[in-house]
Amino acid sequence: MKSSRTARLLLPALFAALLLPMAAPAQETQFVPRDEGAADAGWVRFRDRLLTALQQRDRKFVLGVIDRNVRNGLEQPRGLEEFRRQWGPDADDGPLWRELARALQLPSAWYRHDQMPRSLCAPYVLPQWPADVDPHGHGAITVRQTEVRSEPSGNSAIRAGIGHVIVGVADWEVADRDADNRQKWVLIRLRDGSPGYVPEEHIRSPIEQLACFRRTEAGWRLTSFLAAGE
Repeated sequence: MKSSRTARLLLPALFAALLLPMAAPAQETQFVPRDEGAADAGWVRFRDRLLTALQQRDRKFVLGVIDRNVRNGLEQPRGLEEFRRQWGPDADDGPLWRELARALQLPSAWYRHDQMPRSLCAPYVLPQWPADVDPHGHGAITVRQTEVRSEPSGNSAIRAGIGHVIVGVADWEVADRDADNRQKWVLIRLRDGSPGYVPEEHIRSPIEQLACFRRTEAGWRLTSFLAAGE
């Protein structure tokens, strides 16, 4: 599996077209998350325990909460064997540890579509995405406040401060101006159409991976961890 965020967004875009209607671009549309899982104390305890297990590379716990019939993609077989092949939990640097943690650190929301029964999914971005905004070429600022820089560098001038909005995206993965800095930036368009850069960890596309869980007699289980539309 490629680690590039740009690569992760190319194929999902095709499937997202089946899921969400196209619309005219929106600039800085307000998009404040509603954490629908926060009221469920059992879910909160489970999520926090899973986040700790991901941080500690606790394979026994993490693999133990994956549904034996977990969905792995439209054209991929279900089950743990394929899940392990895609997400590499047997390696300390496998993408599972990073990507599932990124999803769970954001609010969750209830979601369903033709391919999937009602589930509690994280992050909230796709489940709560407005129907009148094109999911392609847009992203959600997932923090209350981030600084928009004039260049892909933390030392560049601050052009604006924005938070919990949807913005147009011109490039999902821009290297830092300092070649020795591993920070990645996303090139966005502000309300007036002018460009700016935000840290990639402060913005998320609705067609990135979505982790969905359902409560069973044995507790919460991860039933799919897929790109939008799969």
